[in-house]
Amino acid sequence: MLRVGLTGGIGSGKSTVAKIFEVFGIPVYYADESAKEIMNSDDDLRTAIIEHFGIEAYSGNKVNRKFIADIVFNNPEKLRLLNSLIHPATMRNAEQWMRKQQKPYAIKEAALIFESGSEKFLDLVVGVSAPEMLRISRVMARDEISEQEVRSRISNQMDEDRKMNLCDMWLINDEQQPLFPQVYELHEKLLVIAEKKPT
Repeated sequence: MLRVGLTGGIGSGKSTVAKIFEVFGIPVYYADESAKEIMNSDDDLRTAIIEHFGIEAYSGNKVNRKFIADIVFNNPEKLRLLNSLIHPATMRNAEQWMRKQQKPYAIKEAALIFESGSEKFLDLVVGVSAPEMLRISRVMARDEISEQEVRSRISNQMDEDRKMNLCDMWLINDEQQPLFPQVYELHEKLLVIAEKKPT
């Protein structure tokens, strides 16, 4: 089975693209959603997060996302530390999930594929790109936050051009070029690549 990464900067629309792949019957592993679950269910990860961020990092059995977000969004070092704790657990979980899939290919949707080193466990990576101002307006509307807050988040991510240059294939989600036909064409290409991949 072909292992495909799907990535893009905040507001690029990679989740929208992932949903289109699901319409075609392709299984998608959503790394960010899975990470939230793993932070609650993985005892070793919970212990490490409390050790580094304090007992307030959890409220009952649930991770206190706002408490942690307030710490990491303005502190790149703390953000790197948090990611260094979460990424290995999420990568293990994704690997287990991938092994169970029965389709010609499966997708791992994640913002931080290259930052986490996940690309080493994937056959190829698809990038979703969109103009920066469009990305900012999407996130402002989605999360009800200011432009400055969005720009702060963008500054914590890999440069968009650099990220796209590391990808093997690309989709443009600029609201000018129809997205569905692009994803369908890519789906057909991936089926062909998957068929040729040695088992």
